[in-house]
Amino acid sequence: MQLISDFSLKQYNTFGIDAKAREFVAIHSLEELKAVLEEHRLENKFILGGGSNMLLTRDIDALVIHVDLKGKKILDQEGDHVLVECQAGENWHEFVLYTISQNFGGLENMSLIPGNVGTTPIQNIGAYGAEIKDTFVSCDAMNIETQQMRTFTKEECEFGYRESIFKNAEKDKYVITSVVFRLTKTNHKINTGYGDILKNLESRSIQVPTIKDVSDAVIAIRRSKLPDPQELGNSGSFFKNPIVSKDVYQIASIRYPEMPHYVVSDNEIKVPAGWLIEQAGFKGKRIGDAGVHKNQALVLVNYGNATGSDILNLARMIQDSVLEKFGIEIEAEVNVI
Repeated sequence: MQLISDFSLKQYNTFGIDAKAREFVAIHSLEELKAVLEEHRLENKFILGGGSNMLLTRDIDALVIHVDLKGKKILDQEGDHVLVECQAGENWHEFVLYTISQNFGGLENMSLIPGNVGTTPIQNIGAYGAEIKDTFVSCDAMNIETQQMRTFTKEECEFGYRESIFKNAEKDKYVITSVVFRLTKTNHKINTGYGDILKNLESRSIQVPTIKDVSDAVIAIRRSKLPDPQELGNSGSFFKNPIVSKDVYQIASIRYPEMPHYVVSDNEIKVPAGWLIEQAGFKGKRIGDAGVHKNQALVLVNYGNATGSDILNLARMIQDSVLEKFGIEIEAEVNVI
């Protein structure tokens, strides 16, 4: 465990922003985490996972603690289900592939989402009809102030759409160290409700898909639409799909009857943010080295030397344009720092 001063975070955020940390340390055990938190109790601290869901707009004048806890194990098996615990520093996609290799079902629709396991409950990540909350059992976390461990149950996490207690009441108070999932061993619930998945399966003449078939389809779809952060800096979807009242939707749909939508409740409608951004003329748009991806308008990208402020300015331009055109506000899904 080594503290490094004036440390570049370019390789530790998927946007590839060259912001610097005043101090940086990677921790590999609970003992190291506890020691660092105790020794630097009075310092500003910044907890860093996989760096996949943040936009750095400035240098970090704090001790950046990179959570690099590794390991996964089966806790229990009973009937059709298995409990699997994964440490926070494991790569999410690699963990998903591990569960599929064991024929454990439940995470396959979330294949290839960037980031590490420890940050998945914070955002309640999701894709193609699945969310973390669907298989989540609990997570262990260390209190930053007291270094006491606490287990958060699914109910205590207060999951919502890209929301959790860790983004609200308990924001910046805990470091998630491990997560437990309840997965199926047999009788998997195959989720192919999204049209793109069905199209991919049909193109491969698969009529009775396995969890691996679904994972392969999701990987193929994501690779066709989303840039690899190793090749083009990005954090996946930059914006949330807005959920609006039925009144707001109806007003917008009068002018734009072709607007796609999904009914959430009796008075709530979800509208695809990507469609709104594309209709506002931003798909493929580039301003300097900040841009909107040519294949997916939800994704903002760094073409090489964009600063976090460059990307944030573009995001705000998009938000203003969508609000003016449709009367709908779209919120950033990534954490702007």
